[in-house]
Amino acid sequence: MRRLLVLERISAFVRDHVQPVETVLDGDSAHAELARLRELAKSAGLWALPLPRELGGGGLDLATYFGLAEAEGRSDHGPTALGSASLLDVRMFRAHASEAVRERYLKSLVAGEITGSYAMTEPGVAGSDPAASRTTAARVAGGWVLSGRKWFTTGAGTAAYVTVLAGGSLFVVPTGSPGFRVVREIPVLGASGQFEIEVAEVFVPAEHLLGEGGDGLAIAGTRLALGRTLRCLRWIGQAERAFELMCARATTRQVRGSALADRQLVQQHVFEALLAIRSARALTRQAAELVAAEQDARTEIGLAKVAAARTLQQVTDSATQVFGAEGLGPDTPLPMLSRIARTARILDGADELHVSATARRVLARGRAD
Repeated sequence: MRRLLVLERISAFVRDHVQPVETVLDGDSAHAELARLRELAKSAGLWALPLPRELGGGGLDLATYFGLAEAEGRSDHGPTALGSASLLDVRMFRAHASEAVRERYLKSLVAGEITGSYAMTEPGVAGSDPAASRTTAARVAGGWVLSGRKWFTTGAGTAAYVTVLAGGSLFVVPTGSPGFRVVREIPVLGASGQFEIEVAEVFVPAEHLLGEGGDGLAIAGTRLALGRTLRCLRWIGQAERAFELMCARATTRQVRGSALADRQLVQQHVFEALLAIRSARALTRQAAELVAAEQDARTEIGLAKVAAARTLQQVTDSATQVFGAEGLGPDTPLPMLSRIARTARILDGADELHVSATARRVLARGRAD
């Protein structure tokens, strides 16, 4: 009962407070609006629900939070406004960071006072092959010296630190470090928030190494498993939002004396969208159960990631088709959802990567279960 009440409150918060200001949050004046939303979330008792209670969060376990993530993710800005966007960093630091790093960043992260960023992808290197990273980490007295470039680094322009993959290890690099530079912002289909960065002989203290030297890819793999699962849940929430818009349009729009909903081709759009959403949701829930139980979920995550990304693109495209020209303009969230949908099929590993990796894994064991 309590979970259902929290779910309803999160849904209402995203609908009433976040969605109406999405265009502001996508723009250059997002900081002040985001600060206002964070204070609202804190006063409503909805702040940082999956983060540790001893750090100021709500203390929900992953299994419980997975049941809320779809509603929270109906807006791409929902997790940030509600304080759960730092979940990946908080879990990674608690498991692998030194006491110095945990003391410096964790409480401020959970409170929303600072943000972090995560840098793996590099110019000229296939993002699907992190082992091919060219960023180097040279051991020196007292720490390491990092050199290289990263791009499509979310939020690096305002982050307090960036976690950088270099030489097979992960390092927490304060953005004020000498030699750290934001090279440029990279608009993605017109939207802001992605950056290219350079670390030019940046000294990183030894205590800013996560885990042991060479642990970077293993730590990144654990992080990716959770991150991909959360993205799938949020994409399904956004697909559901587009589906609701499409159904409302179909039942209210009159053409030559009858509703669009009476047309068989529109009915097919609705059926195919519903089929896709329910199929992707089932696959994602299966993956989420395994991730929450800390079991191997690589096959399930691969299936869910491709299904959820395709579903968001399919449903958003169908909704736009039913809306007609209005669906291309600024009066609905469909252009924004279409942008997210297109990037979803590349973000966190392109569809083709997941298709091939999943197929190879299944073929190796020779069965579908």
